[in-house]
Amino acid sequence: MSAKSASAKPAFDAHDPLGIDDLLGDEDRAVRETMRSWAADRVLPHIADWYERGELPGIRELARELGGLGALGMSLTGYGCAGAGAVQYGLVCLELEAADSGIRSLVSVQGSLAMYAIHRFGSEEQKNTWLPRMAAGEVIGCFGLTEPDHGSDPGGMRTYAKRDGSDWVLTGRKMWITNGSVAGVAVVWARTDEGIRGFVVPTDSPGFSAPEMRHKWSLRASVTSELVLDGVRLPADAALPEAVGLGGPLSCLSHARYGIVWGAMGAARSCFESALGYAKEREQFGKPLAGFQLTQAKLADMAVELHKGILLAHHLGTRMDAGRLRPEQVSFGKLNNTREAIEICRTARTILGANGISLEYPVMRHATNLESVLTYEGTVEMHQLVLGKALTGQDAFRG
Repeated sequence: MSAKSASAKPAFDAHDPLGIDDLLGDEDRAVRETMRSWAADRVLPHIADWYERGELPGIRELARELGGLGALGMSLTGYGCAGAGAVQYGLVCLELEAADSGIRSLVSVQGSLAMYAIHRFGSEEQKNTWLPRMAAGEVIGCFGLTEPDHGSDPGGMRTYAKRDGSDWVLTGRKMWITNGSVAGVAVVWARTDEGIRGFVVPTDSPGFSAPEMRHKWSLRASVTSELVLDGVRLPADAALPEAVGLGGPLSCLSHARYGIVWGAMGAARSCFESALGYAKEREQFGKPLAGFQLTQAKLADMAVELHKGILLAHHLGTRMDAGRLRPEQVSFGKLNNTREAIEICRTARTILGANGISLEYPVMRHATNLESVLTYEGTVEMHQLVLGKALTGQDAFRG
């Protein structure tokens, strides 16, 4: 190798050790920097206080700002949506979750669940009525699938919609619904005589209520609600015409899980960078923690899993952009990246010692948030079974 070619090698970057940034275009980087700057200005100065108080004040204002940045339903096309690529959407999820999982959840539920369901399965009237306002953040949406007794098995849902003349009447309850108490529209899934159907439910409908759920120790800076449907009467055209059966809500979940694959790495990155900075500054036994072999081993392992996870997320994004992403591949990413992210957070906490539990640092906040991210939109066990079925051809969900 010539001296010239050797000198052309870039310097090692502790924050991008694999050179993954080389895979991004100028527009990708611009999208990432815009979202990183917004989060640094609007979220990071306040998030520890919001988390401690268990509130997300100004959520409607935040939604409008995110809508102005094109972050709501950004991978959808038309109806005021940005029509961005999957990798750009993933980068936005990473930056938002690096601030807090609750902020990324706000965007994911709005765009990848509520808006996606209407965009993919709705009528033109439903799309024109709701999507432009949701894309602008003027209307917040929620997605009602999980029930008090049916989480991983949504096919067992008890919420029921029956026909009454030309109307539908919905009765039932949903649980753990992000954005529920502040939503202007809910996409609710219910059993009917013809199979599971989705319904677009204005939240000011008589019989609809969304009491906020309190006493959470995870996703505290996020609005989580129960949905109560007590004989909610809807016109015939409230049903999503293109969704019959579980395939509808499950396809929405797959779209949202893709954002989690990226987002979890944002939380992990925040914890890794906190641990790296702390290890360089904190002295014990006469030298920085970063000078000890055991600390370096932890940092090396964290960096390996963090950047492998980001590389996996990017790979899935390029497959989605090419129209080649399978649900099993999303399960692969969700399973790996959430598990590794929470392990990175836990390891970072050990480097920070007792300071790791203080809200002065982001580590414990991210770790507790990731306990929810690990579970929602498919638990570890569910994604293991999805992959197990794909690998073996045997369905082990019921035995």
